Amino acid sequence: MLRILFCNYEYPPIGGGGGVINALLAEELARRHEVTILTSRGLGLPAESVENGVKILRVPVYFRRQKAAANLLSLFAYMPSGIRAGKRWLREFPCDVINTHFVLPSGPVGDRLAKFAGIPNVLSVHGGDLYDPSKLTSPHRHAVLRAWVRRLLRRADRVVGQSRNTLENMSRFYAPEIKGVRIPLGIKRPVYETCRRADFGYTSDDVLFVTVGRLVARKAVEQLLRVMETMAPHRPRLLVLGDGPQESALRSQANALGIADRVNFLGHVSEDRKFGILKMSDVFVSTSQHEGFGLVFLEAMACGLPVICYNHGGQTDFLGDGQTGYLVNLNDIAMFQERSRELARDRDKSRRMGQENLRRVEELFIDRCAQRYEDIFDEVIADQRRKIAIGYASRP
Repeated sequence: MLRILFCNYEYPPIGGGGGVINALLAEELARRHEVTILTSRGLGLPAESVENGVKILRVPVYFRRQKAAANLLSLFAYMPSGIRAGKRWLREFPCDVINTHFVLPSGPVGDRLAKFAGIPNVLSVHGGDLYDPSKLTSPHRHAVLRAWVRRLLRRADRVVGQSRNTLENMSRFYAPEIKGVRIPLGIKRPVYETCRRADFGYTSDDVLFVTVGRLVARKAVEQLLRVMETMAPHRPRLLVLGDGPQESALRSQANALGIADRVNFLGHVSEDRKFGILKMSDVFVSTSQHEGFGLVFLEAMACGLPVICYNHGGQTDFLGDGQTGYLVNLNDIAMFQERSRELARDRDKSRRMGQENLRRVEELFIDRCAQRYEDIFDEVIADQRRKIAIGYASRP
């Protein structure tokens, strides 16, 4: 049995996909190992708790005001708070390995704690922490941040990326000499809440488009509203699952475009309800500008939906244009509109693509992901023990 410490500034109910996958991974590994997560505290959450077999330590960051989105002050506050709390924990409860998620802001915490405890650190990069084209603060744009990220990547015992795109960005902008390990993310097999169209005011003839994600700039949901505006003859409905700082502006845009009656902002919903809504829908759509991997695509696939999205990001590892739905060139709104109209017209094609997604997603559940992480943990622990043994043998 391993004693594993995860460092991640976000963990449910705070944050987005990176925290969600960390929770799924931690809970799966907790079936066989002793697992602790060191994360941020805020929004009335307890300082310590045990959830689904995982010990959760939350450190104060003081400045966070939203579940869905962090601010720079809260990101930087996690670093000193996490290091202090992590050292106290490791003095009392030694661990075998640290798995740090996100090179910034979690990277400095995992790096310092690994050196303090003399244990290996596996650094998992999620895509947006290396490259986020929607943010002026993205590290790839700034020399000082690039240097900081490069140092943290080089000091890690292993670097794990969830997609080829993420590892390519690591090589392109930071550390071409590092050979990262690709471990595709995974989701749990869905549990569905029964959702009936009639409860939402829809009929079996309505074409339901659905999108899931935080309402932030990178998701570019305003583009989906423009797509809906052009599809008046088919009058599809768009269900928007998620909340965030852009919600008010998106509602105003829907009103201005005259499509408010066809767009349903459902906010944050439970996991079971989310899967129930996906299951009753017809097509999953996303205009996200970049996803390091894209858990939401796996969730849509597991519900038998075809996926229309851009061809920029980690989802290109497992989605195929014309097979699982459509991959559209980044920000080609006209083609996105055409592909959306095509699947709104051709329900048989839509269902065939959904069936292909059900077949593909079998390789992308969390048990596969957890097993590969276990293998990496065993490798870095064995490597460190060999180095220690060689060091002792070389002493006079």
